[in-house]
Amino acid sequence: MFRLQLLVTRVNGLTYDMGSHVMARDTNTGTNYVLDCLIPHHHHYHYTTTTTITPVNKMCGTGMLLVTVLLGVCGSVSSLENGMARTPPMGWLSWQRFRCNTDCVNDPHHCISESLFMQMADIIVNEGYRDLGYQLVSVDDCWLSRERDTRGRLQADPHRFPSGIPALSDYMHKRGLSFGIYEDYGNYTCAGYPGILGHLEIDAFTFAEWGVDYVKLDGCYSHPTDMDRGYPEFGYFLNKTERPMVYSCSWPFYQILTRMQPNYTSIINTCNLWRNFDDIQDSWESVQRIIDYYGDNQQVIVPNAGPGHWNDPDMLIIGNFGLSYEQSKSQMAMWAIFAAPLLMSVDLRTIRPEFKAILQNKGVIAVNQDPLGIQGKRIYKDKGIEIWARPITPVFQGHYSYAIAFLNRRTDGTPSEVSVTLRELGLAYPNGYGITDLFDGVHYGTVLPDKRFKVDVNPSGVVLVRCQVIKGSAGAARFREQPQPNSINNPFQNNVFNQFG
Repeated sequence: MFRLQLLVTRVNGLTYDMGSHVMARDTNTGTNYVLDCLIPHHHHYHYTTTTTITPVNKMCGTGMLLVTVLLGVCGSVSSLENGMARTPPMGWLSWQRFRCNTDCVNDPHHCISESLFMQMADIIVNEGYRDLGYQLVSVDDCWLSRERDTRGRLQADPHRFPSGIPALSDYMHKRGLSFGIYEDYGNYTCAGYPGILGHLEIDAFTFAEWGVDYVKLDGCYSHPTDMDRGYPEFGYFLNKTERPMVYSCSWPFYQILTRMQPNYTSIINTCNLWRNFDDIQDSWESVQRIIDYYGDNQQVIVPNAGPGHWNDPDMLIIGNFGLSYEQSKSQMAMWAIFAAPLLMSVDLRTIRPEFKAILQNKGVIAVNQDPLGIQGKRIYKDKGIEIWARPITPVFQGHYSYAIAFLNRRTDGTPSEVSVTLRELGLAYPNGYGITDLFDGVHYGTVLPDKRFKVDVNPSGVVLVRCQVIKGSAGAARFREQPQPNSINNPFQNNVFNQFG
């Protein structure tokens, strides 16, 4: 047995291990060992430990040098394998609508409190949202007390959450809902409450003890350069609790802000979903900026989406103040095409019926929750008109069904007619497609690939259609409702799609 001691130095106000690697010294012999890891001091590791090692310099990534204090930050550590989020998460999140309103004395109806989340949970159950898939109720920033407790554990504000977080979690579970919580990979949360740095393990186990099902980890008050280590490290501790928790990360967003290139391979292997663009604001301009980002960067970000790991364009703001009825349909349609999490952030107590109907549209939700999990792409853009396509089930004889969104970015006051053949959109199944408008409910019958198809799209509006392959003759191959994703060729790898985008 040997006793190893980590050697540390200070860089930019933080304590780091020597150079670009961890240096460990055998305190019995004075021999130094190099480990291919870099650990910030703010993780509060013990600097000496007893462990078994193999002699000679070995890199941490090989797994041959066993140093228990480094578990979770070296390249050999397993990624978060929680089996969660096989389709994009759906639920309700407080931030966009209620922000950090903590004034429960003067504004008890809208402040961040256990009462607010309990009321939303009851509405989600009683008004049919849960049965449509909206099963998460998640606390965001500002739930915390300003100080940890005497044991170093996080605690809720005692005035606004007098029953405590475990009781709130239990409230959700008794109603068939899952419970989410917010923290930050930084010294503080974005609103200035305690962050998790220095407390990663204890916070992960605290969340597990509280019955948390979903963890959103923000990235304020931290260095983006640390996130490639820190987010996987926290994912390791979540995994170590043995409680399945969906892991929502802000990791790539903060790196993109500082012009870093996110390591999406690592992100996919660590997080169930991740933010990669600005926070959504309550405006059509904000929604359009997100749509543009997802279209302009689709070659990089679309391949990263799939069952268990999703790009997150942020919350649904449908039913708030900034979107018209047409724009609300556009956000819902585009988030379905994006295979995005559907996290409502709206006051469900006062939402108008027409906006509630958008959020509860079963056909659009089915597109979003399609089991193939293939994120859609923009295949056409010209003069304010965009066409987006997403491959979905069912699939027949190697041909996908599709959701097609015709998006009108124009504001000239009259609907725009879009006329295309299905073949021009890449839909070439010879028996044709049954086409249904998912908002109007109009069924257009069977449309063959070379038949021209026309839609009228309102200004800042959308027409979202489901194009479902028509089953062939009885002697044809068996119709498959949910094929395995790897059993079918990538639908975007064809000449028609490539010529558009």
